[in-house]
Amino acid sequence: MPYFAYKGRNSRGELVQGVIENSDSGAVADQLLNTGVAPIDIKLTGTPAVAGAQGLYQRLFPPTIEIEDRMLFSRQMYTLLKSGVPILRALSGLRESSSNPTMIRVLGDIRESLDAGRELSVAMRKHPQIFDSFYVSMVRVGEMTGRLDEIFLRLFEHIEFEKDIKERIKQAIRYPIIVMAAMLIAIILVNLFVIPAFAKLFAGFKAELPIFTRMLMASSNFMLKYWPVLAGGAVFGYFGARAYVGTQKGRYNWDRIKLRIPVAGKIVEKAMLARFSRSFAMALRSGVPVVQAMSVVAMVTDNAFIAQRIEQMRDGVERGESVLRTAVTTGVFTPVVLQMVAVGEETGALDQLLQDVAEMYEREIDYDLKNLSSQIEPILIVFLGVLVLILALGVFLPIWDLGQAALANR
Repeated sequence: MPYFAYKGRNSRGELVQGVIENSDSGAVADQLLNTGVAPIDIKLTGTPAVAGAQGLYQRLFPPTIEIEDRMLFSRQMYTLLKSGVPILRALSGLRESSSNPTMIRVLGDIRESLDAGRELSVAMRKHPQIFDSFYVSMVRVGEMTGRLDEIFLRLFEHIEFEKDIKERIKQAIRYPIIVMAAMLIAIILVNLFVIPAFAKLFAGFKAELPIFTRMLMASSNFMLKYWPVLAGGAVFGYFGARAYVGTQKGRYNWDRIKLRIPVAGKIVEKAMLARFSRSFAMALRSGVPVVQAMSVVAMVTDNAFIAQRIEQMRDGVERGESVLRTAVTTGVFTPVVLQMVAVGEETGALDQLLQDVAEMYEREIDYDLKNLSSQIEPILIVFLGVLVLILALGVFLPIWDLGQAALANR
């Protein structure tokens, strides 16, 4: 078939262009409209433009697939399949309209696998960095039930929810991290520049200094003398901690510590449980067996500690125990959630009740985020007050003593 070069505008009004292989310009226009692109110009071209042409930098460092790319892909696949577009043609259209070279390569590989007779879920499994086990399992269920379009819509909603939760978690921890970092920088600057200047002034007094002043001067002298060692230790500690967290045991311990951080830890825990509840409900609603659903949902929580608790639930269900009994033994669910799970098992509406649990956690997260500043500010103010008090006593007490002595000698 001939190749056609096209120009058009997507749903956001942005100009897109590329090359599509099809029978005629009318078919190209239909294909573009099905992918949400309004064609402006379509011309026959003798040789196809290389859609994946990349510079040296892009070949060495290909762009990653962001969560927005997977979300957009899921939504477009739902729209195309719902409209009756064949899956091969849908993948071809998405590949031609994509602006991400990595996504273009992945979609081309998936289409080649489908041409070779493989199933879509099998083709996606070859790219775990883009399509995780949960995504592939859901696509597999869609293939088995003939509801692939509906599955892609649910995946779009699930990824959109994931994105929202991650942004909320970042928002929850951003404020305390910035404040603590500012305090640390202030302490370093005071020790390196402010206290040495006062130390030179106090050295000329030839008098005994207060204990706070001696402590500050000793801390400053230590930092001035050993700052290369301290800086090297900080760098080594940072990369060492990252390497440790990269191990299975380190990831588990760090994820458990995150849940115990004052104030922010509760928000992170609720976010993880909301992701579990929504994902589990979605899997059950799509027809995935309970044991298999727990296996794939454990990978979605993005927390090794919570994932281990979910795997314990799965092992209990495999032994014939109820979901409620296994949920109680994990110790991570509130009594209200356990009651809803009990009602869901009793009535056969566990998926709907888990959806309600997820929404309940989301409302609690919204409330906690709105009150996060008011909970953290007193702690930070006390910490900052203690720091300022120590500095004030250490710097101004000698000056005060000298002033008192000067007045007494008049």
